[in-house]
This record gives sequence, structure tokens and C-alpha cells, in this order.
Amino acid sequence: MKLNVPIRLRWSDLDAYGHVNNAEMLRLLEEARILAFWVSDETEESAVGASTAVLDGRPGAATLTLIARQEIEYLAPIPYLRQPVDVRLWLGKLGGASLEVCYEVWSPEGADPAVQFARASTTIVLVDAASGRPRKISDTERAAWTPYLEEPVQFARR
Repeated sequence: MKLNVPIRLRWSDLDAYGHVNNAEMLRLLEEARILAFWVSDETEESAVGASTAVLDGRPGAATLTLIARQEIEYLAPIPYLRQPVDVRLWLGKLGGASLEVCYEVWSPEGADPAVQFARASTTIVLVDAASGRPRKISDTERAAWTPYLEEPVQFARR
């Protein structure tokens, strides 16, 4: 199962070539990941991530989420779009203290033709804020995320 997270582009996401640049693509993925997996005051009001949003990323939280690795494969340039791009997320791996978030970035839902702009993955390590050491994925987190566990993203070149 995949989560569909609509992410709006900002005019400032575009580079001199008129498309979303590589640094802003990382921001788009981060924004989708946060909406899907991090608890916020709006989590209950949003269908996006309501069942998967179990990480507390607010200041003073007991767990830090550190990025260990990221990979993006660009398939087509993203022009400025008024409709949100459709970021599809799932988990490619649930380890002991880490998880691999997989993404596909598509044209806005309902666009004809549908265009896949990118595929990507992010490895996240859960770290105990007090000790600075990795901590195991909790039973609550594992239960929330297991339904979204699928094959990892397949890149064209490995």
C-alpha cells in the first residue's frame, strides 16, 4: 500500500531553466515524508498520514530522525505546476533502528497524461535524543508502518 501526499510547488522551487532544481526536490520529499510520518496538531484533521504519523518531530522530542542516505533518480523535469505534485510513499525496509522511505513523484492527480518525474529513497535512523544512540523501532511504529511495507524502489542504475 502507498500513501499519496499532494505537495504544492513554490515559485522559488524553480531554477534558471524553469524547472524544480535538485536541492528543492529534496525539500519536496522531506515535506511529503513529514506529512506522512510525523505527528502534528493537524494530523487528526488530515487523511494523509493519519495512521502512519507516529513520530514526534517537535522540539524536545525523545527521538531524533537522522538521514543516513538519500538517492534520487530524475526521470523528467518538473515545470511549475499550479496543482500539487503527487508524491507516493511507501516503506522499502523496516530494520531494527532504521527505515527506508521510498518515493515516486508524479504529475498532479488526474493529469493526462500522467508523468513520473522522479523516484527516490531515504534511509532514516531513529536516534534516542538523550543518549545520541540509535533506538529500536517501537511496536507502535512497526504496527503503523508494516501495512506500507513493499518492495524497495527500483532505480535504473545500481
